[in-house]
Amino acid sequence: MRRRVDLHIHTLASDGSWTPEEAVRAAVRAGLGIMAVTDHDSVASVAAARELAKEAGIECIPGVEMCSTFRGHCFHILGYGIDVENARLLEHLDHNTRLLDETDEAAIGILAREGWPVSVEEYRAYRYDPARGGFKALFYLVDKGLCRDVKDFFARIFVKERGLDFPVFPGIEETVATIHGAGGRALLAHPASHFHGPGLAATLKTIGKKPLDGFECYHTAHSAEDTAALTAYCREHHKLISGGSDCHGRFVDGRIIGRPVIYEDEIRLH
Repeated sequence: MRRRVDLHIHTLASDGSWTPEEAVRAAVRAGLGIMAVTDHDSVASVAAARELAKEAGIECIPGVEMCSTFRGHCFHILGYGIDVENARLLEHLDHNTRLLDETDEAAIGILAREGWPVSVEEYRAYRYDPARGGFKALFYLVDKGLCRDVKDFFARIFVKERGLDFPVFPGIEETVATIHGAGGRALLAHPASHFHGPGLAATLKTIGKKPLDGFECYHTAHSAEDTAALTAYCREHHKLISGGSDCHGRFVDGRIIGRPVIYEDEIRLH
């Protein structure tokens, strides 16, 4: 029997709204046979999700989604089959998380200097509920009535025009080396994204030369043409193939666990 697959799921360990228990229950409802929890720069939910998935009869691959910087773009690199207790991996993830936290606080400071009714002191004291998904800076502004949602945050507030951008993370080579050092395989997430890259053609032209093991060919935001181009590229260049919903639980609309529908014979992680 062909098992259904979703190798890109987030929990409240990063910016998803689900606990590991909720993620596994959703995977069962979606009819998945293989899943992976791939939180942004965190493996805090992996062990619990794997144990719960095993009890539910689902194979759960240990995973992570790491931020990396190349030519001014923040690329996301998926690590599969990693040792979540690897010391270098944990150090790298802590570094990335610290950069993100510092950038969010700096963003509030910039808004305060622009005259927005915010302050760094108030932000530090603000208590954020991770079960809402997202991240602290977003909901601080939402709760103050200054921001509608995550799309509004990145379209109107967190913009380069006011000096706000993602921090400079370790490069792709270093990120891949960390994943390999933890026993994993490194695949570029959502390569067709214009938010996290220059688009599919330019990404394959430049990132294709990097020491990545493969690409996420199936993704909620990919068109059928994107997926076809990516799978053809991976087969031609002997690259690994992954895919997933990029589901964030209740946080991001339109990203539904188990969608797109992917079967295990359509991916290749070895």
